[in-house]
Amino acid sequence: MKDHFQDKAGSWDKGDIQVNGARKIAAAIADTITLKEDMEIIDFGVGTGLLGFEIAKEVKTVFGVDMSPSMLEQLKAKNTPELHIEAICQDIVKEPLTQVFDGLVSSMTLHHVENLEGFFNSIYKNIKEGGFIAIADLESEDGTFHSDNTGVHHFGFSEAELCAIVEKAGFKDVTFTNINTINKPEKSFGVFLLTAKK
Repeated sequence: MKDHFQDKAGSWDKGDIQVNGARKIAAAIADTITLKEDMEIIDFGVGTGLLGFEIAKEVKTVFGVDMSPSMLEQLKAKNTPELHIEAICQDIVKEPLTQVFDGLVSSMTLHHVENLEGFFNSIYKNIKEGGFIAIADLESEDGTFHSDNTGVHHFGFSEAELCAIVEKAGFKDVTFTNINTINKPEKSFGVFLLTAKK
């Protein structure tokens, strides 16, 4: 499995778009979902933990799943006894997790998932009854957000199509809300937060 983020991992946390974007996503999740200190949460596509560490301040444990060993190395280097994320290097669509969680959060990872139906069907089994998902990603775009689209399977998402896939997997109370705009020199890109309950 090729590590698409090997060259980017070392400088990832120096990028304003990544850092500020993760903060806005964390704030939007906290505004929408009641995070509790006994919760066990999975951060899908945890990367270096920019979102996961914010969530970890509010809950019992965050399990950070990613397919990039180099990103997880950066994450592990930031772990402290007071604030840490349990790192899991795994493709959870091909190799589903067996444990169940109170919720799933994800920041800017879904566009790297080729099989959306497979992903949502898989994680549905990993969420406890009454649990939640909170997934942030790009609204539909023209393919210019990334300078290199290697490993990018979706140029953002339309609300109607994505919500239909999530509902078909069994989730309910699905919402899709714009929470941020990323301004690049050529154009601006919308970021949404999709939330749903099991």
